[in-house]
Amino acid sequence: MTADEPPHAAPGPRTITVVLAEDQAMVRGAFAALLALEDDVDVVATAVDGPAALVAVQAHDPDVLLTDIEMPGATGLEVAAALGARRARTRVVLVTTFARSGYLRRAMDAGVAGYVLKDAPIEQLADVVRRVHAGERVVDPALAVAAWDAADPLTDREREVLAASATGRPHGEVAAALHLAEGTVRNYLSSAIAKTGTRNRVEAVAVATERGWL
Repeated sequence: MTADEPPHAAPGPRTITVVLAEDQAMVRGAFAALLALEDDVDVVATAVDGPAALVAVQAHDPDVLLTDIEMPGATGLEVAAALGARRARTRVVLVTTFARSGYLRRAMDAGVAGYVLKDAPIEQLADVVRRVHAGERVVDPALAVAAWDAADPLTDREREVLAASATGRPHGEVAAALHLAEGTVRNYLSSAIAKTGTRNRVEAVAVATERGWL
């Protein structure tokens, strides 16, 4: 290097591209603005629901999808499962309001790489994005404790039947929709009611939903 040549600058951290999916405009805007303050994080697109999140991921191929769980069109869990089926390289971080153990189990089954609470400081959220991008799996400690304390007792079929019954449809309609015998539907519902410690399917749906099992 001659005396006239400027010194080479040290390389900065690689920018992590992020798609942010959140149906509440105020929360979405706040997250995007705060993450924009991080030198190594670039929010390349935002989405207002599950289908829009899938479109944004396909269009931008981000490193990380940061998504709410409960969204219109498709939940964050369903989006994560769809990306897994596509073998997308994008890693998924779920952000939720409640520490529901059932959500965490289903998130792990869907291949989610990170799971954090919405009330976490933005510095913690950015750190989770960095760690997930680096190949780690990160779970908020409060969520891990909830999962340890309250495992989901429902089988996949019990969950499916209970969800299909949530609107109060007659057993016959549920059976036809799921291609099951009506007696089989009653058996699955009875089992789900017993496991949730409730008296009927309405209460069972409420308990399973509150605990993140549905």
